[in-house]
Amino acid sequence: MPKSFQHFLCELIQNGLLLLLSAMRILYFLFFLSLNYTLRLYFRKVKVINKPERFSSTIYVSNHAASFMDPLLIAAFNRAVVFFMTRSDVFTAFTRPIFWMAHMLPIYRQRDGVNTKEKNQEVFKKSSEILLKKRSLLIFGEGLTDDVFIRRLKPLKKGAVRIGFTALESCNWTQDIYLATVGCNYSDPSRFRSDVVIRNSEKIRLNEFRTEFEDNPNKIIQELTARLEAMLKKELIHVNDEKFAEFTERMMLIQRKGMPMFEENTAPILERWNYSNNLVEDFNAHPEKYAPLRAPVQDYFEGLKIRNIDDQTLYDATHNKIGFGAYLGQLLLLPIFLFGAIHCGLFYFAIKRFVEAKFKRPVFWGSTKLVMMILILGNLNLLLFFLLPQYIGAWLTLVYFLFIPFSGYIFHNGLTFWRRVTVNRKIRSMNVSDILKERLTLNEKITNLTNK
Repeated sequence: MPKSFQHFLCELIQNGLLLLLSAMRILYFLFFLSLNYTLRLYFRKVKVINKPERFSSTIYVSNHAASFMDPLLIAAFNRAVVFFMTRSDVFTAFTRPIFWMAHMLPIYRQRDGVNTKEKNQEVFKKSSEILLKKRSLLIFGEGLTDDVFIRRLKPLKKGAVRIGFTALESCNWTQDIYLATVGCNYSDPSRFRSDVVIRNSEKIRLNEFRTEFEDNPNKIIQELTARLEAMLKKELIHVNDEKFAEFTERMMLIQRKGMPMFEENTAPILERWNYSNNLVEDFNAHPEKYAPLRAPVQDYFEGLKIRNIDDQTLYDATHNKIGFGAYLGQLLLLPIFLFGAIHCGLFYFAIKRFVEAKFKRPVFWGSTKLVMMILILGNLNLLLFFLLPQYIGAWLTLVYFLFIPFSGYIFHNGLTFWRRVTVNRKIRSMNVSDILKERLTLNEKITNLTNK
């Protein structure tokens, strides 16, 4: 092969790779913008505490309360540019390019049926390269997500600390590497227009433990993992005993003050987080104090189940009356409602049916629906953005395009409103005076206990 042709071929390959890299960066930027915008619609309120810097060599360790929703949320709102450690079994021929674009790296487990040691050595090497370029990693230290959302942190794995020391060894300890924790606190991760608090801890400078690592690496890795776990618990509402997670959640629902999702609550999100955290901490310290309430709370919710209603709908039907103005507002918004039904609603119901049929674990439903809406609905609407200018002009097309998400929001609110009307009529036709009295009594007892 002539040298001139070799040179041409090398240049062609290099230029092709640079072009591909540039394209992926553009796609990541567009995906990031779409994700940020969509999540601002999905969540009613997002509060970030102690935002980290954008570029730093930091390994962030987070809880894994809501599956794929966790990395989406942190990527969109927590400012730091992060690469995500993701279980390898979700990487397929179809998803791999998408996950690569979204800064996701596979991490291999024994259950994946591969040589985890060899595969993860490659991942550790890639992770070190990322950290040494002033980028950050996000690791979900629990390793898995529960099928049912609970406010509790499971024991952390040691991988985050190991990766940090591997990066330090690769640069001969010449660059600073940090550890930190990120706590994702949801009101209800599966509910549209719910709330979330993201809490960032202070950082640990890993370089300070060089002597301890060189003397006994296993010991210091274990100690730092335990320290990270303690730090992360401070950023979360954490119930010590899993069997009481449902009980504490129900107390918060009855009080209508804490983190659980209830639409009428207008209290500041941090105030709700503090209430929930104080309640759970008090329960963790004095579980015997709340023991007399466990049976009555259980009986109350069993009574709701027998009536085929829940606490939210009971409270709403008996405390939040629907006035004439609300009906008039829905009538006036009907054209926007229909516009949203055509552009968003039909696609959403199709995606909802597909996801709930294909994914057996409900914990994956919310995030999967969200991503599919971004990819499918976003691309279809983007097609309209390029086709419509020749018919209605550029400015009207821009207004039309920006109006679509708003119309989807109005469509959702309309559906919620008419469901609420139906449920309220059902409850008003029932005799609920006894269970309302039971609820009021429980509310007073919980208030008295928390004030002691």
